[in-house]
Amino acid sequence: MKRILIFLMALVTLAVTTPVANARRSIMELPPFERAVLIIKHFETLHQLKHRPYYGYGHRILPGEHFPQHRPLTEKEADALLRKDLNKFIALFSDFKKSDALLLGVLSYNIGPGAVKKSSVYRKLKAGDRNIFKAYTAHCNYKGKFHKGLYKRRCQEFVTLFTP
Repeated sequence: MKRILIFLMALVTLAVTTPVANARRSIMELPPFERAVLIIKHFETLHQLKHRPYYGYGHRILPGEHFPQHRPLTEKEADALLRKDLNKFIALFSDFKKSDALLLGVLSYNIGPGAVKKSSVYRKLKAGDRNIFKAYTAHCNYKGKFHKGLYKRRCQEFVTLFTP
């Protein structure tokens, strides 16, 4: 019995010290911008040609933009487009502190900057009110109905990106 216990302890120790176990890192170890990119990628997924007018990770094709008609974007192309869009949205809120601009930029990526600028989240942060959880998670409706997946997304964004 003692040999089996020692064998199991050695096996557990080996499993914990392997590079694969160490490769799993917490999202909180990443810089906030990288956290935001991962969250968007997780919830948007890589859109295919049938999802037009959305391309890449939820990028809405704007008038005058041209993308390949015969193939979806590669992961690398979609990642670059996502980062460009997210930086553009964050820049719209440059008068806020950096962490708030990131949170508003992430929300803009999903619901649009016009809706964000009309939101109670925007007004509260502008007024210095940090009690925004309820207002932030209120943006989880799809086609006029509550959407559990959007609520999960808002909660994850809030927990990983908001600095009280």
